[in-house]
Amino acid sequence: MTLWTDRVGPRTLDRLAGEVAPVDAPGVGAAAATGAGTSKATDERTSLTVEAPFTGEEIGAVPACDPADVEDAVRRARDAQHEWASLPLDRRTDVLSRFHDLVLDEREELLDLVAIESGKVRRDAFEEILDVATNARYYGSRAKEFLASRRRDGAMPLLTHTVEHRRPVGVVGVIAPWNYPLTLAVSDAIPALVAGNAVVLKPAEETPFTALRVAELLREAGLPDDVFQVVPGRGSEVGPALIDRVDHVSFTGSTETGRSVARRAGENLVDCSLELGGKNPMVVLADADLDDAVEGAVHGAFTNAGQLCISFERLYVEDGIYDAFLDRFAERTRSLRLDAALDYDVEVGSLASADQLEKVQAHLADAVEKGATVVAGGEARPDVGPYFFEPTILTGVAPEMDLASEETFGPVVAVHRVADAEEAVERANDSDYGLNASVWTGDGERGRELATRIDCGTVGVNDPYPATWASVDAPMGGMGDSGLGRRHGRQGLLKYTESQTVAEQRGPPIAVPRGVPGKWYARAMTAMMRVFKRVAEVR
Repeated sequence: MTLWTDRVGPRTLDRLAGEVAPVDAPGVGAAAATGAGTSKATDERTSLTVEAPFTGEEIGAVPACDPADVEDAVRRARDAQHEWASLPLDRRTDVLSRFHDLVLDEREELLDLVAIESGKVRRDAFEEILDVATNARYYGSRAKEFLASRRRDGAMPLLTHTVEHRRPVGVVGVIAPWNYPLTLAVSDAIPALVAGNAVVLKPAEETPFTALRVAELLREAGLPDDVFQVVPGRGSEVGPALIDRVDHVSFTGSTETGRSVARRAGENLVDCSLELGGKNPMVVLADADLDDAVEGAVHGAFTNAGQLCISFERLYVEDGIYDAFLDRFAERTRSLRLDAALDYDVEVGSLASADQLEKVQAHLADAVEKGATVVAGGEARPDVGPYFFEPTILTGVAPEMDLASEETFGPVVAVHRVADAEEAVERANDSDYGLNASVWTGDGERGRELATRIDCGTVGVNDPYPATWASVDAPMGGMGDSGLGRRHGRQGLLKYTESQTVAEQRGPPIAVPRGVPGKWYARAMTAMMRVFKRVAEVR
C-alpha cells in the first residue's frame, strides 16, 4: 500500500478536485477530476496530474483552468467582495478565529496532504500549520486596530477636520509556489480577506490539493461562497490572466519570474508584493556556542531539503572556530535521517521534482569540477526515493562556480573561513540578494549590532529563521533582488487597502477671502506659517 492511499485516499482527492472553481467546460470539472487509478484517462489539455515526490507515482489530477476560467473566477470574486466588505469587521475576524481552530483540529490531514504533495517531512510541514494559525490569530486580533479610521492633522488647526480611512482594494490575486503549499497559499490571503477583499489563488501546479483543502476549511469557518477561489493551472496561462484582472498581486517565487510579474502589474497600474529568491548567509563568530551554531546551521540549511527561500546556502565562520565547527557540522549532517515516511522522526525529505534534483546535481558537479571539496553528502539517494539528495557541505567554493552566487534551492551549503567579523559581514553583503541572514555569537549586543549591518530584510541572532519569521508583528521581506513589499505586521495588511482622506473645512475656506486684497492674504498666511512652524517645533 502506498503512502498516499494509506493516509489520503482517492475519494478525498476526488472531492478536493471537484472544488476547483469555476471550471465548467464540457469534460472538465468534478466529473473529470480523478484520483490515481483513472487520472491517466483525463485529457492532459484540461487537467494537471499530481505526483508524490516521495515515490514518483501519480496520485491524482485536478482540472486545469484557462484564462476564461480566471476571468469568470475574478468576476464572481468581485461580485462577492462587495457584500463581504460590507460586513462588520467583527464578523470577518470571527471567520479567522474559526479558521484558526479548524487548521489545528485538521492538522493531521493537512500534514499528510502537504507531505504527499511536496515531499517534505512531517516536522517541516508542521511549521506550516503553526504559521497559518499564527497569522489567523494575529490578524484576527489586530485588524480592528490596523483598519481603524484615524484623525490626521488638518490644514488649519480647529478649522479643518481630516480623517484617513482604509478601504479594501477589491480582488487580490495570490500566486503561490510549491515549496510551502499551505503557508504560502493562505497566510498572505488571511490579511487580504480580513481587510474586506476577495482572493483568487493560483496554487503551484505541483501542489493544488492542499490549496483546495484550505478553501474548504475557509468556507467551513464561515467565509461566504466565491470570496476565496482556487484556480489551478499552468503558470504561463493562468498567471498573466490573473495579473491582468485583479487589484493587487501577491507573488512568491523566483526572482526571474518576479520581474515578469512586476512588469505586468505595472502595466496594469496595480500594486504587487513579491518575495523572491535568496542566497542567504549565516555568520558564525569565534565566541558562538559551537553546539548551538551547528544545530542552527542544520536547521537553517536543510529544512525542507533546502527548498526554503530563507534557508542558508553560504556560511562564514570565523577562523578561531572554523575547524571545530566544520567537523561537528559535517558529523551532524552525515547523521541526518532521510526517509520517505509520514512521521515526525524523519529529518530530511525529498526534493520536489526531477527538475530540482537536476539543478542541485548540476550546481554540485560544476563546483566540484572547478575545485570545490565535498565534505559531507554529495550523492543522490534513489534507494530512498526518486528525488532524494543527501544534505551536502562544500568547502573551497570560489566566485566562478555557479552555486557561489546563484540560488541552488536544495540541501547544499558552502562553508567559508573568514578572518574576523568585518570580513564576514563584507562577504555576507556580497550578493544581489538580501532576504534572510543569521549571526551567531555569545555576545547578544554585538550580534544585534552586526545584524543591522547586513543587507537583508530579516536577520536572526542565534536563530536561523523561526524567530524572525514567527515574529508576525514585524514586517518580513527582501532587499535587492529578493523582492518588493513586506508580509506580516501592519504593512502585511495595509498593502491590501487603499487609503482615503476625507477633509471637512469648518471655517473660512483656504483661499483668498472675497473682498480681501491678495497681498494682505499672502502676508497673513506667511505669518501663520511661521506660527505653525514654532508650534510644530514645540510638539
